[in-house]
Amino acid sequence: MKPTARGIAVAPHHLASESARDVLREGGNAIEAMIAAAATIAVVYPHMNALGGDGFWLIAEPGQPPRAIDACGAAAVIASRTWYADHDVRNRLPTRGPLAALTMAGTVSGWQLALEAAAQAGGCLPLSRLLRDAEHHARTGTPVSRSLARGLRAKQDELRHQPGFAAHFMPDKTVPQAGDVLCQPRLADTLAQLARAGLEDFYRGDLARRMASALGAAGSPLRLSDFLTHRAQWRTPLKLAHSLGHVYNTPPPTQGLLSLLILGQLDRLGLDGLHGQSAEFIHRVVEATRQAFVIRDRHLTDPARMRTDAQSLLSDDCLDMLADSIDLQRAGGWVSGAPGDTVWLGVVDAEGRAVSFIQSIYHEFGSGVIAGDTGVLWQNRGISFSLATGALNALEPCRKPFHTLNPPIAQLTDGRTVVYGSMGGDGQPQFQAAVLLRHLLFGDDVTAAVAAPRWLLGRTWGSDSDTLKLESRFAPEVFDALRQRGHVVESLLEFDESAGHAGLIVRHADGRIEGAADPRSDGSVEYA
Repeated sequence: MKPTARGIAVAPHHLASESARDVLREGGNAIEAMIAAAATIAVVYPHMNALGGDGFWLIAEPGQPPRAIDACGAAAVIASRTWYADHDVRNRLPTRGPLAALTMAGTVSGWQLALEAAAQAGGCLPLSRLLRDAEHHARTGTPVSRSLARGLRAKQDELRHQPGFAAHFMPDKTVPQAGDVLCQPRLADTLAQLARAGLEDFYRGDLARRMASALGAAGSPLRLSDFLTHRAQWRTPLKLAHSLGHVYNTPPPTQGLLSLLILGQLDRLGLDGLHGQSAEFIHRVVEATRQAFVIRDRHLTDPARMRTDAQSLLSDDCLDMLADSIDLQRAGGWVSGAPGDTVWLGVVDAEGRAVSFIQSIYHEFGSGVIAGDTGVLWQNRGISFSLATGALNALEPCRKPFHTLNPPIAQLTDGRTVVYGSMGGDGQPQFQAAVLLRHLLFGDDVTAAVAAPRWLLGRTWGSDSDTLKLESRFAPEVFDALRQRGHVVESLLEFDESAGHAGLIVRHADGRIEGAADPRSDGSVEYA
């Protein structure tokens, strides 16, 4: 715990944490630090995020409730079911390749909106400084992380033939190993151009024209008009009234609602007398998660097409009904889940400004398509659309896709601000609940709360089964007790990436700050 630190940053790659730390040390605020970290991690963790992906922000100014940035890209204006049928795609969207690159990349527009907010908050550093580390790492190269090396090994066969992928990630025609140096010179040139021309160039400048031309030539439905019309948006976060204070998360098209639904149900069920690694606690969270997934699959879609106000689903009546429906002794039924690759990062500065941020390309390496000579890897978030008539998230031109992403912030009645989150598809709201409640209710310190064994109901990156998966560090009797309740249980590794890359920052009312990064990741916590 640091009573005099100028701020703190947590990220799943240490170079991103260090970029944020250095900006804080130079007098930048938490928003500026996060832009620097977001740019760096897009370079050093490219299997999980990229400039060609989406992003969501929660920003809390001191003494104020958070506000959200929605930097989600919509489907291309020509991306209809008819267009895909004309390209011999009628039942299911392909997961890789140009046809999977069907939504605009929103994350850079989120950086731009955040940069404007940083200036209003007294930010002092130029964009060139905020992108400097990312450009340096792309140009001079960085050691391939364990996580990236695993991803390249596992996905090489399905990705190496996608436009630009092999030349970018396997320039000597071999798969890089952990510790090998990966240089991304074309991405470095793109970052340098953004630093000179401004982030708008990504959507309305020379860079936009080059990317649109390359994507269209490769076979993507994206066109320059999709770049020109895209804008990030300020949104009002969802808010849960909790016995400990208020918890906030991002509204649709994200699944931030699920995170709050789980916490709201558990607040009603009561956790007194339980232990953070007990079968009783896990069962309660898992059953609250099942209930939340049902709500997700009935309601969550592009906010412009929502038929129910998401905030209304956090009413006392709704939460009471969900909690009352949980059987504390037996597992309920299951609905299918969604995988996803993501990075979560948190920053708090000396003034108490807090940022919770998440950035993603959906599946590992997204579509696998590099946008021409720009070095920008494009997401495949649009494959979450359905080609079925009448589906909740049916593919339509200019529609936003459903996102598993959700960055939370809690503001407690005792004056603490808690910034926390994780990557991990279906697992994100579950991992969030485990980390937050172990610290706030069960008394784990921040390091123990993040490192303790976790579980996953459903799917995340690298997983395609919908069982209940527990890290093997749980006691054998926990596995047995959950099976006796009717759960189908699998065992994971002791520290398994399937259980997420979580992070946690706590700022106390007196200004002290503390944080922890996940040992499952390549990350670190850095004090400025």
